[in-house]
Amino acid sequence: MKKVLLTGAAGFIGSQTAKLLLEQGIRVIGIDNLNHYYDVRLKNYRLDLLKKYENFSFYSVDIESISLLDTIFSQHQIDAVINLAARAGVRYSMENPHVYLSTNTLGTLNLLEMMRKYKVNKMVLASTSSLYAGMQMPFVETADVRTPISPYAATKLGAEALCHSYHKLYGINVNVVRYFTVYGQAGRPDMSIFRFIKWIAEGKELVLYGDGSQSRDFTYVEDIAAGTIRAAQVDLGYEVINLGGGKNPVSLNYIIEKIETHLNKKANIIYKPFHEADIVETWANIDKAEKLLAWKPQTDVETGLKKSVDWYLENQSWLKNISTEEGLG
Repeated sequence: MKKVLLTGAAGFIGSQTAKLLLEQGIRVIGIDNLNHYYDVRLKNYRLDLLKKYENFSFYSVDIESISLLDTIFSQHQIDAVINLAARAGVRYSMENPHVYLSTNTLGTLNLLEMMRKYKVNKMVLASTSSLYAGMQMPFVETADVRTPISPYAATKLGAEALCHSYHKLYGINVNVVRYFTVYGQAGRPDMSIFRFIKWIAEGKELVLYGDGSQSRDFTYVEDIAAGTIRAAQVDLGYEVINLGGGKNPVSLNYIIEKIETHLNKKANIIYKPFHEADIVETWANIDKAEKLLAWKPQTDVETGLKKSVDWYLENQSWLKNISTEEGLG
C-alpha cells in the first residue's frame, strides 16, 4: 500500500489518519469539500498541519461529484481508498436529511464506481455505532441493524449495503469500521468533549441533553486512526468491525467532572430534554477487531481527556472564536 486516497482529510478522524499514514511513508491523496457544517477554521488548522508533509496532496473536492473524482482517479495510481468523508450529527440529520443521503450514500457509491472503473481493490468505509440503537450491549457486529432511528444512521447503513454489493459483484475488498464516540485534540466543535472543555474554560453555560447519566464508549482519536489503517492493511473480503473503547461505558457526568478537575473550574450546567434520536448508552464488543486487526485501544479516557484539555489550553487564543454550533452552512 503505497498510495491511499483519503476522503474527509481535513476532518477530525481523517486528519489524524492522514498523519499516521504519512508518518509511515505512505503517499496520501487527500479529498475534502471543507463544508461549513461546523467552523471551517478548525478544518483549515488540521489541513495546514498535513500540508507540511511532502507526500501529501490535497484536492478541495466533494465526493458527490463523480466527474471530479474521475479526474483524480485517472491521475493517480491508487492502491486503497479510505472513505471518511461524511455528513455527521444525528440531530442535524433530521433537519437536513437530503444532504446526508447525497454525501454518505451517493458519495460512497461514486467512490465504488471509480474503484470499479480504475481497478482499485481495497476500501475502508467509516460507519457508526448509531446503527446499534436499541440493541443489547455490548454491541456486536452480527446484530440486526436494519432499523436505524435517524437519517444519519440510515444513510450509513445504505453505504454499508452498497459496499457489500460491490464486493459481491466486483470482488472489491471492503472493511467497514463502526466508530464509537471519538474524541481527542482538534476534535469536532459540535461534539460533547470539545463543547464541554470550551464552555467550562470560558465560564459559559454548559448545555446538557438529558441528566448526564447517559454514557458512551469514548475512544481516543489516535487509536481510531490506527485501527482504520490496520483495516486498510488486511484483505478480508467484506467485514464489519467495531472500533471502540471496549470497556464499560463512561457517563457524561463523569466526563464533565474530569474536565472540571483538569481546568480547575466548575461547570454551569443547563439541562435540556434528551433527544429521541440519540442513544442512551453505547458499548462496543471489540473482540473482532482484536482478532482480525490485532487492534485494541491504547489510551484510557482519563489520559485522552487530559491531552484534549491541554491541546485546548495551548490553542485557546484562537479557539475562543470557534463556534460550537452545528449546521452553520
